[in-house]
Amino acid sequence: MAEVGLLAFARTALEVGRAVLPSYRSRFSKRQFTQPQLLAILGLMRYEDWTFREAEVRLREHGELRQVLGLESVPDFTTLYRFLQRVEERTLARAVDETVRRLHGVGPGGRERARVAVDATGLASGAVSTFFVRRLHHYGQKPLPWRYWLKWIVVVDLDRQCVLAQRARRGPWNDCASLPGVVATASQQTPIGWVLADAEFDSERNHTYIRKQLGARSVIPAKRGKKTWRVRGVRAEMRRAFPQRVYRRRALIESVFSSVKRKLSARAPGRSLRMQTLQALLLGLSFNLYRLRHRYLLLRMSTEPHYFVIRLSGITIPPRALLKSAASMNARTSRDSSGSMGGTPVLKNLAISTSSGP
Repeated sequence: MAEVGLLAFARTALEVGRAVLPSYRSRFSKRQFTQPQLLAILGLMRYEDWTFREAEVRLREHGELRQVLGLESVPDFTTLYRFLQRVEERTLARAVDETVRRLHGVGPGGRERARVAVDATGLASGAVSTFFVRRLHHYGQKPLPWRYWLKWIVVVDLDRQCVLAQRARRGPWNDCASLPGVVATASQQTPIGWVLADAEFDSERNHTYIRKQLGARSVIPAKRGKKTWRVRGVRAEMRRAFPQRVYRRRALIESVFSSVKRKLSARAPGRSLRMQTLQALLLGLSFNLYRLRHRYLLLRMSTEPHYFVIRLSGITIPPRALLKSAASMNARTSRDSSGSMGGTPVLKNLAISTSSGP
C-alpha cells in the first residue's frame, strides 16, 4: 500500500498497544523501547507490507513517524523479529478486541446484535514474486511446487466491515469444525444475531451450536452429500426454504479479503509455522487499525439501494433523500462562493455510519 496516512495509523496503533500491553515486559528490561511502540511498528510493517529490514530503514528516513511513535532511536530489525517471536496469540486477540470496542463505540450491551460471516482464505507463506512464477510457467519450466500455504479463517462484522476473531493454520484443511471456536471468540466482544457461512461449514452441529448456545440465527447452505441423501434438522430447513436474500450479504466478507490483499498484503512470510501464524494475525489487526483510522466514513455501496438506511446523529435518513439534500446544499454553497473554487462538498464533511436490514 502507498505510504498514505502513516502518521495517523501509527498514532492509532500506539494507542491500542498502550491499552493492551504494559510498557515493559519485566523490571529488568533495557527500557530503550516500550512494548506498545514495538507493536505499533509491527502493525506499520504489515500495513505497508514491509520486511523487518525495510521497517528499520523507513523509520530511519521518517523523522515525523519516529516523533509520533515517541522513538529516540530506531530499533534494529532483529529487535522487531525477536519481539514478534515473544508476542502471544492471545495478546494479538486482545488488541483485535480493543479495536472492535473502539469501532463500536459502546459496550456489548449497548448495541444491536451484529450479522457476521465466517470464511477462510489462503495466504502465501513466502515472498516469491508472482511475476517470477508466471515467467517460469511461460517459458515451459515446471511451476513452483506449492504444497502448503497458510489458511486464515476470520469472523467479520458485515455492517462495520471489521475482523471480530481470527485463526490461522497450515492448509489445505477443512475448517468446518473450527466455526464454533472462532464464533465463540467473536461473541465475547460483540453480540451476534446472524451467522452466515458458505457450504464448507455445512454441519448440523454448527447449526445447533449457533442456535442453542449463542441464541443466533444460522444461514449455511446444505450442499454436503448427494441430493438424494435424506437430511434432517436445520439442514433440511436450509435445503427446503433457503433464505437467499439474507445469505447474499455473506459476499461482503469476500470484499474484506479483497481489501486486505489489495491494500495491505496477500502473504504471511516466515520460515516457521508459528511465525507465519503471527504474521497472519498481525494482518487482521492491521486491517482493523486501518478501519479504525477511517471509522468516521463507513459508507458502503450496495446493489440493493432499498436494503439499508443511513443513521446520522441518531436520525434515520433514507440515502436517496440525503444525497438529494446534499446536492442542493452543494449547489447553494457553490453559488454563494462565486469567484472562488467553490464550497466544500457536504458529503465529505459528514460522519456517516450504515445499518443494513435484517
